[in-house]
Amino acid sequence: MTIVVAIDGPAAAGKGTLARRVAKDLNLAYLDTGLLYRATGFAVIQAGGDLDDANDALKAAQNLTPTDLENEKLRHDEAAQAASKVAVVQPVRDELLEFQRRFASQPPAGKAGAVLDGRDIGTVVCPDAPVKLFVTASCEVRAQRRLKELQDRGLEAIYAQVLQDMKDRDARDSQRAAAPLKAADDAVILDTSDLGIEEVIEQAKSIISEKA
Repeated sequence: MTIVVAIDGPAAAGKGTLARRVAKDLNLAYLDTGLLYRATGFAVIQAGGDLDDANDALKAAQNLTPTDLENEKLRHDEAAQAASKVAVVQPVRDELLEFQRRFASQPPAGKAGAVLDGRDIGTVVCPDAPVKLFVTASCEVRAQRRLKELQDRGLEAIYAQVLQDMKDRDARDSQRAAAPLKAADDAVILDTSDLGIEEVIEQAKSIISEKA
């Protein structure tokens, strides 16, 4: 049986770091679903297509592979801007939803299972996943983490502004009509506010061993 671990949570809660480590330690495939729209938009650019053309965007989404998500350029602003354009195309959203479900049910590289992290994995993408974790932390702690991340990248940032941006994003994510950010009814809540990453990883692996 394929092991599927769904990890959701707000920005800077630590879900990405946790998901990558759990996947590595348990030899499972890992999917950062947040990169899907960036990869789709970037593929349109690379193909010389039009980001405002729904057909170009859909074609890029249909041809997307897990390997495409490994491109470091997806972290750059060009990919982020492109993502915002293709994300409004409903057929693209439908295609990428199926991409995530295929990844979960048929993990690449012959892996025995998959770890997916995002905003709606446990509620929409993989509602039947045997293991669902909702990783969270106080808004203040998450703002401090994001501030450090920005400063480590050499960017100027002010804590008060980062905190406000975090609160605004939380509101948008939790109040949107389509797939709002929320914990699945059967998800285990992991609050990382006062925990080190190794503690969180051990807790997650313990939960997975009990449920998978």
